[in-house]
Amino acid sequence: MSPVEYPTRDGVVIRGDAAGDHASPPVILVHGGGQTRHSWGGTAEVLAERGWYAVAYDQRGHGQSDRSPTASYHISDFANDLQDVAAAFDSDPVVVGASLGGLAGMVVEGEYAPGTLRALVLVDITPRQEKVGVDRIVDFMMERADTGFGSLEEVADAIAAYQPHRTRPSNLDGLRKNLILGEDGRWRWHWDPALFNSEQGLHSARMPGRFTDAARNLHLPTLLVRGKLSDLVSEETAAEFLEIVPHASFVDVSDAGHMVAGDRNDRFTDAVVDFLASLA
Repeated sequence: MSPVEYPTRDGVVIRGDAAGDHASPPVILVHGGGQTRHSWGGTAEVLAERGWYAVAYDQRGHGQSDRSPTASYHISDFANDLQDVAAAFDSDPVVVGASLGGLAGMVVEGEYAPGTLRALVLVDITPRQEKVGVDRIVDFMMERADTGFGSLEEVADAIAAYQPHRTRPSNLDGLRKNLILGEDGRWRWHWDPALFNSEQGLHSARMPGRFTDAARNLHLPTLLVRGKLSDLVSEETAAEFLEIVPHASFVDVSDAGHMVAGDRNDRFTDAVVDFLASLA
């Protein structure tokens, strides 16, 4: 993986990693809210092996990318960033977007600039989401946003309680990629708390009407990947999406919740690889 940077229209610098030959067809992996580019596991490397130039970046306010100096984290900001990153390539990229990343892709292609993307993979996200799932995610993210954790063991325990279907890792080194060790010796998530507590925060993602309108304008190859255990995208909301976008393909990944790529990276990657192969 090689480091990459992309300036955006409002001066925020987006940072990420790339795998593969820059001359190959591009695919952009855009994580969900509260995650980082590391949430994709080995997907980028597999895509590079299959002949793609795979870029996974940290969204604004996350990971190594800049935090917005004006605490601007409206869904429009994330969509603008994605559009700016897509413009850096010589050919239209495929976007694989999880949750917030998928909403950004939906807005770019279905509202802002149709024809920007070659194809779109939506990872456990639909225009309408189940409120219980959204609330559970936000509650988990905000519970220790200020106070942090006393150790990585505490972090692992919290994640295990939040995701009981996933085996608690014995090696905690990977958690360091998603946390920052403060001067007070406590670990905090690697995202800007203003994502939720600013007027232009992620609460703006709860706009089903806007996303439904954008979905109706999706005329490119589209794949919806749902985690079968997801409490954010139900069978009902998935069916609604497939009615709105009847040409879309659909994969239900068993033994996976909302964090599909992390829960079952093998099955998730296989689904994406198969879909990308069909584009040829």
